[in-house]
Amino acid sequence: MSPPIHLIGLPTDIHSSFLRGAAKAPVRIRAQLVSDHSNPASERGTEIGAEIRLTDRGDLPLVEAPDDDRLITEGIAEILSQGAIPIALGGDHSVTYPILRAIAVAHGPVDILHIDAHPDLYDSYGGDRRSHASPFARIMEEGLAKRLVQVGIRTLNRHCREQAERFGVETIEARHFRPGCVPAFAGPLYISIDLDGFDPSCAPGVSHLEPGGLTARDVIDILLAVDTPVAGADVVELNPDRDLNDMTAMLAAKMVKELAALATAFPVVAPAAAGDPRPPLPPAGGD
Repeated sequence: MSPPIHLIGLPTDIHSSFLRGAAKAPVRIRAQLVSDHSNPASERGTEIGAEIRLTDRGDLPLVEAPDDDRLITEGIAEILSQGAIPIALGGDHSVTYPILRAIAVAHGPVDILHIDAHPDLYDSYGGDRRSHASPFARIMEEGLAKRLVQVGIRTLNRHCREQAERFGVETIEARHFRPGCVPAFAGPLYISIDLDGFDPSCAPGVSHLEPGGLTARDVIDILLAVDTPVAGADVVELNPDRDLNDMTAMLAAKMVKELAALATAFPVVAPAAAGDPRPPLPPAGGD
């Protein structure tokens, strides 16, 4: 039997720079996921409600306070404890760090495939070490990932280049992207899709529009080429306040379908049983 896939909303944008709005995204993505504009079929040929056992767990009760990180980590851990694979709906990209803290406890350090316009490797941004511009710095500092491959990057400044070198990040900038250029992974694999990784012509509903990005076809084909066990995924940074006719929300829903199909086709092994001796995570990195 295929593994259960659990959808969980993380409505927060407290760590966003420039614009707020991403906290409103989960409900808009869900609406498009069940809309009659499309159907439950994925491009892998499997369907939600048939081969894909997708359960929507609603939103975590986040209040945009420091304790939200704990709530996110515990919420993802609870999903993993049921043998399910989590797909999280952001929210801004800061949520990926507390998600990975739970994933790493269950599966150990994972490979990460990160689609984005930005590397999100700042040591701190605007004085906030938990900024949505910093999650992958925290993830790599804590050893939550053994490999980080970033695709679609087109804002790589000097500081982030230094950070990428420091952490051994593999960067495929948008200008160098070609079909088939994304490497194979050993797994378990975590996939993080920031919607501003897409070109604004595909995804206008984001806070940080960055021309020159990936097409929807590019990203779907990247996912279709993956044949590695998937431990979890997120889709983040939809800003409904800037969307046009729910175009970006529809794209986000499409990503959820394709991620769920991928996780169904290549499920990760079950998390460690309760009581399995793993070292505890260190305190969360920064406020």
